[in-house]
Amino acid sequence: MSATLAGMATADTPAEQPVFTVSGLNRVCRFLLNESLGMIRIEGEISNFTAATSGHLYFTLKDTEAQVRCAMFRPQAQRLRSRPQNGDHVLLGAQVSLYEPRGDYQLIVESLEPAGNGALALAFERLKARLAAEGLFDEIHKQPLPALPKTVGVITSPTGAAIRDILTVLRRRFPAIEVVLYPTKVQGSAARDEIVRALQLANRLKNCDVIILGRGGGSTEDLWCFNEEAVARAIFHSHIPVVSAVGHETDFTISDFVADLRAPTPSAAAVAVSPDRQEWLARLDRLRGRLSQNLRQRLEQARQQLRQFEKRLASQHPEQRLRTRAQRLDELELRMNRAMCQHGRGLAQQLLMQRNRLLGSRPDSRMPLLEARLEQVSRQLAAAWQRRHDLAQHRTERLAQALHAVSPLATLARGYSITTRVDTGALLHSPVAVEPGTHIRTLLRDGILVSTVETIENPTDA
Repeated sequence: MSATLAGMATADTPAEQPVFTVSGLNRVCRFLLNESLGMIRIEGEISNFTAATSGHLYFTLKDTEAQVRCAMFRPQAQRLRSRPQNGDHVLLGAQVSLYEPRGDYQLIVESLEPAGNGALALAFERLKARLAAEGLFDEIHKQPLPALPKTVGVITSPTGAAIRDILTVLRRRFPAIEVVLYPTKVQGSAARDEIVRALQLANRLKNCDVIILGRGGGSTEDLWCFNEEAVARAIFHSHIPVVSAVGHETDFTISDFVADLRAPTPSAAAVAVSPDRQEWLARLDRLRGRLSQNLRQRLEQARQQLRQFEKRLASQHPEQRLRTRAQRLDELELRMNRAMCQHGRGLAQQLLMQRNRLLGSRPDSRMPLLEARLEQVSRQLAAAWQRRHDLAQHRTERLAQALHAVSPLATLARGYSITTRVDTGALLHSPVAVEPGTHIRTLLRDGILVSTVETIENPTDA
């Protein structure tokens, strides 16, 4: 800072006693004010308010003992929700500065809000940021409004202007819609709990298709119950779509962000939830016209189809089918007669042929021939039988001679005998087959001897 002051001194003036120019002094003062105080918050009343065509705002901030000039440039002024007026008690966020051309001490205003609302505004922003982080404002959770609700629920004061505005708009736009009022306080410490209970009751009864939650305009303190977290969560958990219509168009509350739809006013909310009667009547007229046209087209199609059915019925009428069947019967009768005649002639020819064959095979005409044939066959059979008999007899004699030659009887006739054991009947071929005392039977040519062996002699011993 000393270097800056030294640079402003004249050449023939000692450095320890600098001499300022007016612009230099103002520039130094502006620098000192900015550096020493920085951004401050100040409260006061607006007077001498002026809005320049450039968009900048100029006014005086005063209290009972002093005043200070203020300037708010267009970028900051455009962020204001409403234009300040003379007499407004406001809280400013400003930087202390100095207007060098005139040497006037002034405040460069960065923010402006009604005085007394600073803490509420901070609480509002903090709750808004926390609920947004939780996703309560996300579009994915927004429920669509019914196109044609039968019943609209209204949560508001029964004596306020909001209910009158809503009823007026609904009667004008669509009188058939019923309205269920859930009376609640809409400001004060008890309003929060009453609004939450009304939302829960509407969801429990399920007697409305959409809910309007709202009230008329007011101060931040008046609208604060709609910035309560409990109200916000009750709206979020509502299964019935909720339209938030709190205050005027420039007023925003937490309820507006959580609700399925934000309406700038209660009247606008009534417009949002109700169809336009005239538009629906026009739509019904269009639908009636389309329906009449479709009916005429369907009727003409039915007539054409009926004519086609009549033609088909005429072609398939029982009388027509009967005539066709009768003609067919006549044809079949003629064919049957011709077939019977042909069959009769065929049978007559077959009968004649059978008669001729029968006449040709009469027994009385064939008897002599058959008798002669029988006599001839009998002679042939007798001759053949005699030949077969003679041949068989001759063969029998030869077999008998051969059999007699090998017969045991022939052997016996030549002086031989056959000996067997009495007890077993076994044929004896050797004396070793018996022992003394064995009973034996001896077959001779003309008899049988039964004897007992007394001794056995070996032929070699003889």
